[in-house]
Amino acid sequence: MAENQPGNSKDEEPLTKLFDEGMKLYMKLEDEKEPISSEAVQLTIKQAISKFEKATNLVSISGMFSTNESLEELPTETLQYLLLPVLLGKLTLKLCAQGLARVEIINVAEIYFRDFLQRCKDYGVTDVEIPEPTCADPKAPCKPLTEQAKIANMVNSREVKIKRYKEMKEIKEKLEKLRYAMTSINVDDETRREYFTTLLTSHVNESLDELNSIEQEKPILEYMSKHAGELKQPKRPAPLKPVIITRDAVQKAVYGLGYPALPSLTIEEFYDQRVREGTFPGACKIPHATIQAADDDPDEAEKIRKEQLVETEDPEEIARQRNMDEFKDDHRRGWGNRHNRS
Repeated sequence: MAENQPGNSKDEEPLTKLFDEGMKLYMKLEDEKEPISSEAVQLTIKQAISKFEKATNLVSISGMFSTNESLEELPTETLQYLLLPVLLGKLTLKLCAQGLARVEIINVAEIYFRDFLQRCKDYGVTDVEIPEPTCADPKAPCKPLTEQAKIANMVNSREVKIKRYKEMKEIKEKLEKLRYAMTSINVDDETRREYFTTLLTSHVNESLDELNSIEQEKPILEYMSKHAGELKQPKRPAPLKPVIITRDAVQKAVYGLGYPALPSLTIEEFYDQRVREGTFPGACKIPHATIQAADDDPDEAEKIRKEQLVETEDPEEIARQRNMDEFKDDHRRGWGNRHNRS
């Protein structure tokens, strides 16, 4: 099986190796104690993204997934690669690159989460209704929601949350047992398959939560963008672009998703190229004093960081504070909540 695996040529890394290395970096970030904006953490995030993007590329080239298949037809060893979009979505939200607009980050992350949910729905992993998107970016390819659609989203969101809350407790307990079973040398295929499908279901619920958080963040970003012209804008890096698993050649031709061919680059060369292009600019740097303070109190570290940005008259921090003050003035607490009001 390994001999036929994509990426097994002399100059390319095997898919399993890329995915496993990416997962190690991802799990390291899950247990990370340093602030997410630290240079070391940001570097780990970008390295993990690089691994998963190259893995996505190999999955697309291999034609591993097809719209004509069901979940039962997929080999057990391929199920884990259905996780690639959601893992990239979560990592993208952690990016803190200088000059990279937050609205751009959440738009790319949203594409990943929606792709993951739609793929899981297509394969019968879930039957959840995917909420309709709204736009934080006027250039984004989506239409404004009608009032009726917004109400439907709210109702669906409430029903889904109640259902997910009940499911997640059971899923969490089930995953713990399956993770323990997976450590056995003699783990059978049925257990491995159950583990991956349960993991997919868990990520479905988490993706819905992430989409909900993105929807709450959009109006704030939209308001801030209206006042962005008041300050001199820094040089913009190349825009972020999602790397999505293409189901077939037709989809690739229509949507332009994925890459047409795998570049002959090592991981390090691929990452260096992204830095030069501006997609992976230098990580957000914070003073050593802030990192040291995070060891005792993360909230205090964030407070110190913001104070230092204000003291150095950092334009982005000043703009953020000014826009937030104006947002609060124009959107008093409790506005919009008309429950039980005449």
